[in-house]
Amino acid sequence: MCERLQYENEAYQKGYHYIIGLDEAGRGPMAGPLVVGGVIFPKGFYDERINDSKKLTEKKREALYDFIIEKALAYDIEVISVEEVDKLNVYEASRTGMRRIIERIGVKPDFALTDAMPLGDDAIDHLSIIKGDAKSMSIGGASILAKVTRDRIMKEYAKIYPEYGFEKHKGYVTKAHKEALAKYGICPIHRRSFKPVQDVLHQQLSLFDD
Repeated sequence: MCERLQYENEAYQKGYHYIIGLDEAGRGPMAGPLVVGGVIFPKGFYDERINDSKKLTEKKREALYDFIIEKALAYDIEVISVEEVDKLNVYEASRTGMRRIIERIGVKPDFALTDAMPLGDDAIDHLSIIKGDAKSMSIGGASILAKVTRDRIMKEYAKIYPEYGFEKHKGYVTKAHKEALAKYGICPIHRRSFKPVQDVLHQQLSLFDD
């Protein structure tokens, strides 16, 4: 038995039929949306290439994105705006996105596997797995859908706000991004609830006070 189907097979043995893997991309960045992916594969489906999206090259993720959509029984992607991330906090936004996908995905899941995200007592039966994107085929597939979608979004934002270099760092807190933030100030897709952005906001306000 493949190790990355262990959790799926255990759920099947308990009588579950439709197992959804859920993961997010973009909890760490200080700019851009949070994206949650969900996928239900056919029972027994396995492909060794599907893994934690962070372990794959961009070229491999792009190829697997279409492959996963083709092979899935059902999939869904939720894009959570910067405004909602700031309102909920990034952890709650991740949970909210996962629960939304469970509610609307084309095939009704009866069990969920998540990457280190408890869904709440009122959610469907589920298992939260630390580093689940590397341990579960379903979560790994969801992580690829989320990552590719978010990277594509950030590349489009890079065309609108070219001075920040979003196509390179995808909004994460890098040296180059912090330098651009300090030089140009915040733009509409910066998360106001994140400390580096707050620091720049405070500096801007202090200039007005002076």
